[in-house]
Amino acid sequence: MTDQPTPVAPPQGVIDVRENHKFDEAALAKYLAAHLPGYGGDLVIRQFEGGQSNPTFLLQTGSKKLVLRKKPPGTLLPTAHAIEREYRIYKALEDTDVPVPKTYFLCEDASIIGTPFFVMDFVEGRVFRDTGMADFTPEHRRAVYRDMARVLGALHSVDYKAKGLTDYGKPGNYFNRQITRWTDQYLKAKTHEIPSMNALLEWLPKNMPNDDTTTIVHGDFALYNLMWHPTEPRCVALLDWELSTLGHPMADLAYNCMRYYTPDAASFGEGTPTEDEFVLMYCEMTGRERIKGWNFYLAFGFFRLASIIQGVYKRGLDGNASSSHALSMKDVVTATSDTGWRVAQGGK
Repeated sequence: MTDQPTPVAPPQGVIDVRENHKFDEAALAKYLAAHLPGYGGDLVIRQFEGGQSNPTFLLQTGSKKLVLRKKPPGTLLPTAHAIEREYRIYKALEDTDVPVPKTYFLCEDASIIGTPFFVMDFVEGRVFRDTGMADFTPEHRRAVYRDMARVLGALHSVDYKAKGLTDYGKPGNYFNRQITRWTDQYLKAKTHEIPSMNALLEWLPKNMPNDDTTTIVHGDFALYNLMWHPTEPRCVALLDWELSTLGHPMADLAYNCMRYYTPDAASFGEGTPTEDEFVLMYCEMTGRERIKGWNFYLAFGFFRLASIIQGVYKRGLDGNASSSHALSMKDVVTATSDTGWRVAQGGK
């Protein structure tokens, strides 16, 4: 007889598994017993509220906690929800200066729980949803942002060729390919007209910088995707790599700086670096010069985010979104694309 799981308080944002995301738990337990070293049995499964795209679950077996990421149910766009790529990048970065959780295996057999999935360690730490970090001291805030710049710089400094990732994306021509991809995704998920989005669709291809710098890019590098030490201003895990590829590092940096253009920016606490200060921190970490064409990179970031959110909204309408908030995203798509168009024209 196995021991019962040690009672622990569930992490913040963990809920019972949603009805439309339930799967065969007995089949998963059997698979874990065969493929997970030290599997302790007595599996308890709960779901993380976050994770708009790929449903994410907390697994507890004995005293060990793990995380399972899977594709969502339903009909999916061909290039979306690529958890196989997430798993690959986690494995490639395990021995670099980029903090990532240990991964155990990828299961591509959809017959086990309905879709492919992978399992990794659960990392204890904090996630800051409040970008202003109102409850922290100015020193702590600034240290968090500096470490965030360090992690981004570390990622962009990884030798992707040495890590066997030369086929993880296509070197060069990144923004042309990304604009084409997210235009296609947006048009497939389109539900209503947005004038500013139409303007961005026309403006972005005509204003791409002539720069083919190539690094690993995260694709969703923002404060909420970094896990922080329980007490120290130190990142212990960079998460959610579904959108990662080989691409231009400025796409990540600009995406991370989009927070300075949201209504929340007015409430950033003392010690939070300005946009210029944060960009300078990153440049210092990577030995780069100041950046030209910054408005293009920012406008592209808002365009891509608007396309992603439109997809979330469309999945909500279709009834297979992984967040209960999906149906509230319609106005967010418009606001995001409006900001992108304003930035493209040199506005704040």
